[in-house]
Amino acid sequence: MAKIPIAMVVNGAEVGPVEVDEYTSMLDFLQEYLNLTGTKLGCGIGVCRSCTIVVEGQDGALQPIRSCINNVGRFHGTKVTTIEGQAERNSDGELLELSPVQQAFLRNYSFQCGWCTAGFVNGATALIDRLRREPVSANDVEQVIEEALGDHICRCTGYVRYFRAVREVIESTPGLLKEVE
Repeated sequence: MAKIPIAMVVNGAEVGPVEVDEYTSMLDFLQEYLNLTGTKLGCGIGVCRSCTIVVEGQDGALQPIRSCINNVGRFHGTKVTTIEGQAERNSDGELLELSPVQQAFLRNYSFQCGWCTAGFVNGATALIDRLRREPVSANDVEQVIEEALGDHICRCTGYVRYFRAVREVIESTPGLLKEVE
């Protein structure tokens, strides 16, 4: 199998260049090369979205990307955030503060087994980033959440609590909702 050089920024830290097999999935790279095991393998075919990570586009916009169906080569030169990179940490790696999405998920008891949680957190984080650029009306919040997270699969049926937590973040974060005229 051919090797390819990979370099990227993962959770704020430069990674590489490192040589990997060309067919290594991003999920395997995160888990096997970087020991970042928070991103989970659910279905292995990109349907459940448990493996969702966040990739910063060239325009700075955050995109949710499924890591189980994308080879690591696609991420060469990009900035990637996994569930481990969502919270704020000090220089020693100690947790200082959870992200607003993580805090809302905890307040709303938004998970049971937690297998799909990383995918939901990363998907919701990309949604919040999008709403900073394109606010929505309060009447459209439910539809926007459904469009962004409706394809994520939770086998424990935590959807109501996940969606409630995301709605809470949207409604409590200034600038995500259009001003009423």
